[in-house]
Amino acid sequence: MSYPSPLWQPGPGEPARISDAPPSAAPAAAVPARPRRDGVLLWVVAALLVPVLGLLVLYFLRFLGPAASIVGMVLAVVPFVIVWFAVRLIDRWEPEPRRLLAFAVAWGAIASVAIALGVDALLAFLTGGLGDAFSSVVQAPIVEEVAKGLGLLLLYVGARRWFDGPVDGIVYGALIGAGFAFTENVQYFAVSFIEGGAVQVSGVFFLRAVLSPFAHVMFTSLTGFAFGLAARRSLGTGAAFRYALPGLAGAIVLHALWNGSATFFNFFELYATLQVPLFVLFVLGILALRREEARLTRARLGEYAAAGWFTAQEVDMLATGAGRRSSVAWARGLPGDRSAVMKTFIRDATALAAARQRALSGRDATAAGQERALLQRTTAARAALLAP
Repeated sequence: MSYPSPLWQPGPGEPARISDAPPSAAPAAAVPARPRRDGVLLWVVAALLVPVLGLLVLYFLRFLGPAASIVGMVLAVVPFVIVWFAVRLIDRWEPEPRRLLAFAVAWGAIASVAIALGVDALLAFLTGGLGDAFSSVVQAPIVEEVAKGLGLLLLYVGARRWFDGPVDGIVYGALIGAGFAFTENVQYFAVSFIEGGAVQVSGVFFLRAVLSPFAHVMFTSLTGFAFGLAARRSLGTGAAFRYALPGLAGAIVLHALWNGSATFFNFFELYATLQVPLFVLFVLGILALRREEARLTRARLGEYAAAGWFTAQEVDMLATGAGRRSSVAWARGLPGDRSAVMKTFIRDATALAAARQRALSGRDATAAGQERALLQRTTAARAALLAP
């Protein structure tokens, strides 16, 4: 069995090759929808995070004081904003629901930190402390990456219809990592401010906000990538662990290597010779996945084009970043500036491709209904664009 690219991961019941997928002149009849609980689990967890957030705030105010906590929070916003915009760029092709992005950040900033602090306190109570080196290179990577990985597991279980593939996993994992780094940075910056004032906090800010704002993002993205591969194959939760565990192991190893570079080696030498190349590979990997995402959009919309729903030119436009940008510029020159309508057309067509992918995989009983609704919306958007 051959696939169009090495990254292709077909789902159960999906044709061996995209070109074999049978197009239809109209969406397939809706499969009777079974009761869905997508989102309910996440809302429950989100509600439970509120008191945990209160406890974290009390923890910071009690041990660091209001002034240092505020300084730490203000400084921690800077790397978080950098990461947020970078992740949003990655997510531009098929944006995830904002509520899920917010959940990912909240899990990283609140739940993951609370779990890590709780486990650290428990181990300190049981063992009397295992030493700074062990805590930094072994304990912290394992505990923190498992805690962050639990958030990805919740998203995989509780919002399965919005977890389509590796790019989605990277986006969710990156934001969980960004949330965790935000809270951790608040603590680091606040402690530095208390111990050494502006001079010391400036040095720590340079190390954490300038040199390494993407460290936690990279670690947890590996786990998210693994969950994304499982999602592309439409695996159940149990089977997804076969993918998630190697990804989690990779995240732990990278985290341990990062912490070890500051504990046992010259940080700046290892940063230049190892961490920077790893970051470059990380970026190149994301670009490759984005190309695969675009190819998937072209393939799915191509099936509709064969049935007459889209023109070949529209598929070419929708499947490339350059085509999308030029189409928005063209729509901006139409009477009344119809660029907003064009953006809606692009967004709905991309969502249509994702819905068809879910329908083919058989993992979303509501996908056929979504296809019909999205076809109606794209048809309406096209009519609005071409109206006199």
